[in-house]
Amino acid sequence: MQFLDEARIRVEAGKGGNGCLSFRREKYIEKGGPDGGDGGDGGSVYLVVDEALNTLVDFRFQPLYRAKNGQGGSGRNKTGGKGEDRIVRVPLGTTVIEEETLETLGDLAAPGDELRVAQGGWHGLGNTRFKSSTNRAPRKTSPGTAGEVRHLLLQLKLMADVGLLGMPNAGKSTLLSAVSASRPKIADYPFTTLEPKLGVVRVGDDRSLVMADIPGLIEGAAQGAGLGSQFLRHLARNRILLHMVEVQPMDETDAFDNLCKVQAELNSYSASLAKRPCWLVLTKMDLIPADQRDMWVNDFRNRLQATALAESPLYAISAVERSGLQTLMGDLMSSLEEAQRNVAGDPEAELKETEIQAAISADVLEHSQRLSAERKGRRAKRAGEQEGPEIIYRDE
Repeated sequence: MQFLDEARIRVEAGKGGNGCLSFRREKYIEKGGPDGGDGGDGGSVYLVVDEALNTLVDFRFQPLYRAKNGQGGSGRNKTGGKGEDRIVRVPLGTTVIEEETLETLGDLAAPGDELRVAQGGWHGLGNTRFKSSTNRAPRKTSPGTAGEVRHLLLQLKLMADVGLLGMPNAGKSTLLSAVSASRPKIADYPFTTLEPKLGVVRVGDDRSLVMADIPGLIEGAAQGAGLGSQFLRHLARNRILLHMVEVQPMDETDAFDNLCKVQAELNSYSASLAKRPCWLVLTKMDLIPADQRDMWVNDFRNRLQATALAESPLYAISAVERSGLQTLMGDLMSSLEEAQRNVAGDPEAELKETEIQAAISADVLEHSQRLSAERKGRRAKRAGEQEGPEIIYRDE
């Protein structure tokens, strides 16, 4: 199945039914009076979480969703039927944004969440509603109102506790496959991972965490180099970022320089996301002789002192030798549990976390809008080039 994490759709709620103009006319009943019923309300459009979905690809082929109109009222004070609501199923972790105003309408981040995105029109009134002591035979009704119409931007952000970040071939997918049942594709060429992957890591009895692997970043990713930085939005919900650093890159670049490049891209994408706790993980330590590993790690730690990551936890692992994995996973689980205890029941901590999530979401939306505008500009430029120069013919 193709993975798609952003989609634009149009939702149209149903129109309310019109009120009815009717008078009771039966044999032997003189002056029966008005009996026109009200119309029915229009149907609304709801987005509902479906945990079986993990992509927004269906919305590429079906971008329009309409609810049913309400039925008109009828005689004998019969009310029209309500229009059927339209239920649209979306993956867990979908953020819903009003495209015209860029207002975030909701964040469907829990199983069973639902969000009304278009309100159905209200019903019209029949002439029975307008009778009074001074107007015994009203001929007045009201029409149903139109339903809401909205253009929505849907953004999928994977639900994970820990996010893996780093250059291509830094060992992110290898780590995920070593500590979970996930089996992402692993190969020795750049951009083996083309879409985000999730894995559940069992640390002990009733203790587990969810880890997300995203495609690698290279210098210039924020401007679209490589696979760009579009998948960084999937780190937005993570409590901890694991920055994976390959100790001996295949292209013979410097590991510390690669670390700085990826951090620069992260800052360029979202300064708020870059403030999340970031742990450094030196991967593929089996490539360094055993008697030189401690010295290599200490030298790397010393080079960190002049950076903003000087206080970040530093781990050295080898997925091939399975060394350092148990310690890393155990420390991650303990840190996440402690953070959860600190937030639970603390209104200030909960408010701070909400503000951080809002700031990250704003950065993600701004980046998405900028990339969309750049793509439209490139398409318009290509279309202009294909048309060729304008030829003007003059009459002799």
